[in-house]
Amino acid sequence: MTTPIIAILRGLTPPEALPIARALIEAGITRIEVPLNSPDPLDSIALMVDEFGDRATIGAGTVLTPDDVQRVADIGGRLIVSPNTDPEVIRETRRLEMESWPGVFTATECFSAIAAGATGLKLFPADQAGTVALKALGAVLPRGVAVYAVGGVGPANFAEWLRAGARGFGIGSALYKPGDSTDSVSARAAEMVAALAAAS
Repeated sequence: MTTPIIAILRGLTPPEALPIARALIEAGITRIEVPLNSPDPLDSIALMVDEFGDRATIGAGTVLTPDDVQRVADIGGRLIVSPNTDPEVIRETRRLEMESWPGVFTATECFSAIAAGATGLKLFPADQAGTVALKALGAVLPRGVAVYAVGGVGPANFAEWLRAGARGFGIGSALYKPGDSTDSVSARAAEMVAALAAAS
């Protein structure tokens, strides 16, 4: 089963794309997004899709417009992650048969995202919302809706978030920061996967 982690590779550059993606995939992390405010993000995504598209779900984060969604689809991306809930972005993502993970913080945003067709919900920033908020949301959200916690989550609190109802996590700088070596990313990815397995 796929590890329920979305790797957030903010600041990734095209020369790093393949070795970093390979390290993540070999560790068991097979959902990868490159935020669109990274250097040449579409180039990085295209490289990863060409090399690993049959082994991983690869796409973009910080996606704010339907035009951005189309650009990611044009290069074979299959994953769209946003910091906000924009029904137009969600609908365009689903129209193009891609996964849609919009950012939510309130019940209103959650239900707006679900109505627009979101694949799952990204509780962001999770450390500001807290596990109490996630438990409250879980009481009213449809049972099948997956909520991933993003922001301030990691091995130290995986178990707490899972108990509160999180189905997975988005992990950024705890996995990759610009300039990190492939070996360090590989080691952190393996540790993250093991920690999540232990907490589950």
